[in-house]
Amino acid sequence: MYETWRFMQPLITALHARGHPVHVVDVLRRNQRPVAEMAEQVADFLEVNDLTDVILVAHSKGGLAGKLVMTGRAASRVRAMLAIATPFGGSRYARRIPMRTLRAFSPDDPSIVGLTRQLEVNARIVSIYAEFDPHIPEGSELAGAKNVRLDTGGHFRILAHPRVLAELAVLAE
Repeated sequence: MYETWRFMQPLITALHARGHPVHVVDVLRRNQRPVAEMAEQVADFLEVNDLTDVILVAHSKGGLAGKLVMTGRAASRVRAMLAIATPFGGSRYARRIPMRTLRAFSPDDPSIVGLTRQLEVNARIVSIYAEFDPHIPEGSELAGAKNVRLDTGGHFRILAHPRVLAELAVLAE
């Protein structure tokens, strides 16, 4: 949250180098909208650009929006998702944060609870996360997904981890 897509530039560059087209959803800007609105914006983008067989690559809150896309009207357009450091079960720290946009990450928030109950798409998700994430102490394990726990720490540092690109290469096969 609060970061633009540019902090994922090294990953985008690596994907391009391997011959994969990358589409950035600029309208998301700094990811400050509610997850449901973000998902609608992504679905609109996929439909307007007639994209199919898409692999979503999302970090943190973006993974929540991505899962919602996979369960919504654009579901048939998405093959899979690589979710990096996504708080699928929320974060206990969110309860103490005065900002509404961050409180939405509470494990008790209806949007988190609702996404947790939507199990049917989890098999098409690879959740990759650090052993210790200071923003998501509960971790990012997702029932039914392929879960990849990296022996490192951090919420952003893992974006540069070689295993992220390796998992993406497997999804793209």
